Amino acid sequence: MAKYVIIIISMVLVNNYPLAQFLGICPFLGVSKDMDSARGMGIAVTFVMVLATAVTWPIQQFLDSKGIGYLQTVVFILVIAALVQLIEMFMKKNMVGLYKSLGVFLPLITTNCAVLGVCISNIDSGYNYPQSLFNAFGAGLGFLFAMIIMAGVRGKLVDQSRIPKSFQGVPIVLLTAAIMSLSFMGFGGMFS
Repeated sequence: MAKYVIIIISMVLVNNYPLAQFLGICPFLGVSKDMDSARGMGIAVTFVMVLATAVTWPIQQFLDSKGIGYLQTVVFILVIAALVQLIEMFMKKNMVGLYKSLGVFLPLITTNCAVLGVCISNIDSGYNYPQSLFNAFGAGLGFLFAMIIMAGVRGKLVDQSRIPKSFQGVPIVLLTAAIMSLSFMGFGGMFS
């Protein structure tokens, strides 16, 4: 059980996808404008990561057993795209407010490199099935954590800061993300 906790903590703090590995930057920067959208996107990405891992890990084992492991990326992309479409249809019918607030970024989960990255990382790291699921869950929690922090910081920047005109908009967001990334580098030596 301790190994699973270490996997989750390392994915949230040390190997955080948007802040340490720079995966999933598009939704990280695009949806973190307000807390509700950031939370919804983080939960949706976490759900997709765990679901995609649950489906792609056995598929990879099958591909390897048939000697066609080189099809990994293509098959994973197809599986992730199908899963995101199912989630999008579900949210459109049952969670209309969240569906509208996520807007164009919900279909972009299909092309979110963090989702594909966690599926491939599970295979490359040699994780077994439960470890892969915990790794995906930790990666999703890390993504959610980064989204919530960024939304909180952006909310304070807009409300309480006098930002020079040349830094308003995208420049201050990128600068904030860079400083957050630097702060997460401090967790780098926690696990060996």
